[in-house]
Amino acid sequence: MERRIATQEEWQAERDDLLKAEKELTHRNDEITKRRRELPWVKVEEDYRFETTDGTKTLADLFDGRSQLVIYHFMFGPPYSAGCPVCSSITDNLNANAPHLAARDATMLLVSRGPLEKLQGYKQRMGWNNLDWVSTIGDDFNGDLGFIHSEEDLKSWLDSGEIPPTVGQNAEMCGTDIVGYVTEAPGLSIYTLDDGEIYRTYVTTSRGLEFIMGFYFLLDRVPLGRQEEDESRPLWIRRHDEYEAA
Repeated sequence: MERRIATQEEWQAERDDLLKAEKELTHRNDEITKRRRELPWVKVEEDYRFETTDGTKTLADLFDGRSQLVIYHFMFGPPYSAGCPVCSSITDNLNANAPHLAARDATMLLVSRGPLEKLQGYKQRMGWNNLDWVSTIGDDFNGDLGFIHSEEDLKSWLDSGEIPPTVGQNAEMCGTDIVGYVTEAPGLSIYTLDDGEIYRTYVTTSRGLEFIMGFYFLLDRVPLGRQEEDESRPLWIRRHDEYEAA
């Protein structure tokens, strides 16, 4: 990368100018946060069921006595032998933050379509002790939010010959093929329990999940940045217990 060397005074002048832009972004984010909280609620009518370590539970049961529920839809499909490494990096952040959310009346947990025993084994490997992880009974919960793709849905993309190499890499790391991998999609959905009724209040996916990835925003502030501009290069993200080997 090109490096410019400046005096302290020159650096401070540019830093002060950048700070103005950063403050503008902060205020803009405050406005968007307010709009996000003001979104209307949608009543959840479906009787979703989940397999948990304490038996079958309803969506209402997952609130665990709190009035707000934050669900991360983790890519761990039925054919996977291990969880998605990117979802794993996200969950490292979620696990650390779960106790703080619980203190503000919000339960956080993971939901996947994979078998419960696989999910719990992987959770133990990753050391995520602050989060529950449940398995959906059926596909409706993820499917109703658009977090499942059929092979037919993906056909034009699969036939395009433009599949990024990172997709094949992640599929291999999950112990499945490309179709098995991209059938799943990551996402965040949020619910509230009000007077005995459940309402969906927010949903996001794709780059809408980047705010959870704290390491990205730290890398944005170091000289080399994320180093992801070249999409032909393998994705650098690994599970946290795999970096030394990588």
